[in-house]
Amino acid sequence: MDRFRGVCRGTVLLDGHSLLVGSNSVGKSTVCEALELILGPERMFYRPVVDEHDFYGGCYQPVGEELPEIRLEAVLTGLSPAAERQFGPHLRRWSDETDDFADLEPGALEQADAGQWCLPVVFLGRYDPQEDDFFGGTFFAHPARAEDALGEEDTRLGAGLQPFTREDKRHCGFLYLRPNRTGSRALSFQRGSLLDTIVRLEADRGGPLWEKALADVAAVVVADEESGFSKIRTEVTERIGRFVGLAAQPDPVDIHLSEATREHLRETLRLFVATQPGRHGVPFNRLSTGTLNLLVFALLTYIAELKGEDSVIFAMEEPEIALPPHAQRRLVDFVTQRMGQAIVTSHSPYVIDKFDPGQIVVLGRDESGTLSSSPVILPQGFKPKQYSTNQRQFAEAVLARAVLVVEGRTEADLVPAVADVLEQDPSVDYVHPDLAGVSVFNAGADNAVAAFAPLFKSLGKRVYGIHDTPGRPPSEEFVAKTGDFTLYKVIPYGGIEDLLTAEVPARVQRQFLSVAGELADYPEHYGRLREDMDDAQVAKLLWNVLKKRKGDGYAALLISQCAGRRDLPASIVDFLLKVDADLRTPVSGPDSPFPAAGEGEVGGEAE
Repeated sequence: MDRFRGVCRGTVLLDGHSLLVGSNSVGKSTVCEALELILGPERMFYRPVVDEHDFYGGCYQPVGEELPEIRLEAVLTGLSPAAERQFGPHLRRWSDETDDFADLEPGALEQADAGQWCLPVVFLGRYDPQEDDFFGGTFFAHPARAEDALGEEDTRLGAGLQPFTREDKRHCGFLYLRPNRTGSRALSFQRGSLLDTIVRLEADRGGPLWEKALADVAAVVVADEESGFSKIRTEVTERIGRFVGLAAQPDPVDIHLSEATREHLRETLRLFVATQPGRHGVPFNRLSTGTLNLLVFALLTYIAELKGEDSVIFAMEEPEIALPPHAQRRLVDFVTQRMGQAIVTSHSPYVIDKFDPGQIVVLGRDESGTLSSSPVILPQGFKPKQYSTNQRQFAEAVLARAVLVVEGRTEADLVPAVADVLEQDPSVDYVHPDLAGVSVFNAGADNAVAAFAPLFKSLGKRVYGIHDTPGRPPSEEFVAKTGDFTLYKVIPYGGIEDLLTAEVPARVQRQFLSVAGELADYPEHYGRLREDMDDAQVAKLLWNVLKKRKGDGYAALLISQCAGRRDLPASIVDFLLKVDADLRTPVSGPDSPFPAAGEGEVGGEAE
């Protein structure tokens, strides 16, 4: 991909079903739009095919003798026998080992039959100053005519390449479901719409549909004898006959529903839908956003069936829009089970949860406009059970800019609660983790915290870890993994209850115990707060209550009683402030796909 929108250059490998993830504006939609320009048979109906804003940096005017050009290349593998016969002269051998053309390898001539056949195609887009217009088209990328055979003056778009026509594209079976569909075009009968595609495919099977529709419309006469328009027609005929010579037939002037042309019929035909609860059908554009999205998806599955589902490449952006979780899961299951290849972008953990780690592709883009992609590879020694047990949490973490790994549910509740109070303190300059894009991940135990550091680091994320002092010295393997943390802290307490009773003021402890004593699940056998208790007795009661109700939200309730930073546990606050400062550090180097993270102090401090 070269010079397209926010991408100056870049390569993305999509092997089978793929989920594209990355920060906002990293290039997920750009990848899908690029695929549609290359493979979408109906995309060429758009006028212009590309415009000023499709060129990287908005640079489309000639620079000296150079004319900026959008270049989007795709290599299609897994071709059907029919496609191999159709595109035979344009195929090359592909190596799955190198993810490149096999004929580029040493000794390729001796191994001509090695590797599968692939089809390289390219879209080219350019501005023509003489025509003051934009042009674009897709071409077979192989074979290309030699430069000396083209002539020095041959500067035509795609010179030396054979066009990859709409009919050729139909063999690829590319379908694209955009986000925020209004349905105004997709569900109309206009040229290039989904319904127009269905009409064309059905016509290929059962004969001309438009001709029959035009004949049916012409047979519907509004001004028949029983119509209120009959008198009007008679009067109009009489008056026109005074000045115009009318044909000698019973009704030389008539009223019809349509101009009886294909184009007019396309403009007037509308899809009406009746949804529950209710029986009255309404135009599709009066339906809810979620229903419209599902209608568009339903039509795409119809097209896929007409094309043959196994040969369909289905690109789908943010299927979660206006859909409840169960509908999101159902939709993704249908696509991945029925389509040849699904390419999905999403910000929903319910969608991400349906993809295996090896199907997740992390996109990144640096300041120079270089787009990069990398698959999620579970670190060596990372047990599949660790992933499956934490799959929903992992799905949320994939969407985050950074991940904060804690040891248990209590800590996972406690950290956001501390951040809530810290954010409200006007004396502290602090950005809440939710606004900073930080996901809090519950590892389940202090000895499991470090295991997730290599995993999230491999995703290009900044990883922070905090846990209490273990009961026994950590293993060498545990210590080695902590090196993958951007910041890492071991709090000097044996448990979160010790931390809270030591670092939260007695005044706040008393206030919490007073509130907690009214809860239905308060542990009565420890007794309640009494006015004659000294601070040590209050701390002991607090410790017992927190220990008994560990993981039940009591620790977060305690933090909610704090009035500001001065009341919060210093160990947690200091660490969160360091995380906040680290996230504000600008990126150094082109490798990180997340645009506002610094190098930090890897390995961090251990207390």
